[in-house]
Amino acid sequence: MTRQARSRPASLAAAGSVAVLASAATVVTAAHRWWPNVTLLFAVLTVGAVAWLVTRTPQGPRALPGLLVVAAACQVPGLLSAPITSTDAYRYVWDGRVQLSGSSPYSHVPLDDALADLRDPVLFPGLSPADRSWIAGPPRVPDDPTALAALSADDPRTRINRPRVPTIYPPVAQAFFAAVALVTPWPAGTFGLQLAAAILAVMITALLINALRRSGRDPRWAVLWGWSPIVALEAGNAAHVDVLAAAFVVGAVVVATRSRPLLAGLLLGAAAAVKLLPMLLIPAFVRRGGMKTSLATVGTFLTSYVPHLLAAGTLVLGFLPGYLGQEGFSDGRSRSALLALVLPAEARQVVVAVTAAGLALVVILLRDRVTIAVASCWLYGGALLLTTPTYPWYGIPLIALAVLAQRYEWIAVPLAAYLAYAGFGHDTRQGLAYLGAGAVVLIASLVRRTAHEHRLPRQPAT
Repeated sequence: MTRQARSRPASLAAAGSVAVLASAATVVTAAHRWWPNVTLLFAVLTVGAVAWLVTRTPQGPRALPGLLVVAAACQVPGLLSAPITSTDAYRYVWDGRVQLSGSSPYSHVPLDDALADLRDPVLFPGLSPADRSWIAGPPRVPDDPTALAALSADDPRTRINRPRVPTIYPPVAQAFFAAVALVTPWPAGTFGLQLAAAILAVMITALLINALRRSGRDPRWAVLWGWSPIVALEAGNAAHVDVLAAAFVVGAVVVATRSRPLLAGLLLGAAAAVKLLPMLLIPAFVRRGGMKTSLATVGTFLTSYVPHLLAAGTLVLGFLPGYLGQEGFSDGRSRSALLALVLPAEARQVVVAVTAAGLALVVILLRDRVTIAVASCWLYGGALLLTTPTYPWYGIPLIALAVLAQRYEWIAVPLAAYLAYAGFGHDTRQGLAYLGAGAVVLIASLVRRTAHEHRLPRQPAT
């Protein structure tokens, strides 16, 4: 064995150790509020540099299995702590538990005394099954923003967020919550969901490796997902269901490129029934078989609601309308922090709608010139830049799409979301964070275009 061949496992081990340490540093600093965004930025840049170095070395036979082992190790630090970035996982546990009891999370709120037997010290540290909250049945969601905010406020008696309103999560997410709840003991709290999300993250790494290899690209670039501190924080730690949406989105893109439009539509519809955002990717699939994909996507999404419609009736949307109103998606006054830098509130919604429609049209017109993965990056990343959500885990599917499309600059958008999350309530600061991410994407795109034009063969002078 040559010295170079012997050095490959050592190089992979060293790179993997750096990635695991970066993930651990992200989790620890986020837990203790020690410069979490600075740590996350440096951790992501470090993993990016490590990925570049890994792909510069010759690929040995143990390289790809080693990537998966390190991806699994990166999830471990997050599993050792309770969720840090949000309390969403506690709502997931509750929704799954309610379904297993035979009730619907769309028609009951967590503080409902009718479900008092489902309380435990993990989810309800200040409210036992014998206590009474004096809340019964689903509340009427008010139109007044002040009343809506009061209704959706947290309660110190429970770790579940918005415990006075029903759930917002669509049916496929609910099926996932119920499946995990079925095998998770109550004292384990959120750990079952954290472990499930960690496993999904590693599975997506394997899926990306396979997709990149089949397309003739270096599969080791999948480490930008598998070794990402962002993925470690939002999968193995926070257990955000966006990881499940990412799995369905990647699957949809992969099977669509293999000319299986119906299956692509089924997977994309399932992704939309986890989180609504993947529905925006339909224009990226409008090419050969695109109509089949579109119909299958919408059909899958609507069909997933049928069992819950039978169980909850008109309450089947839960708190989703109220949530969309609070986030500025349904009241005609977009909360886009990026557009707020230059536009009044009344104009933002129109600009968001027109820009999104224009982007979808461009994707359709260029369907023969860009891949589905690249088009999906434009649509998903563009939606995040336009709406500037303050919840960074919304960008998890975009990281997977960026790897699949080899458009790594889009990872800047989820990073900007963390800065926006830390600066909640400061619209200018949030807008500048997303403006910086948009600049990174634009500059990288221009550089790539220029480099591509320089590589094109010159026509001989006539």
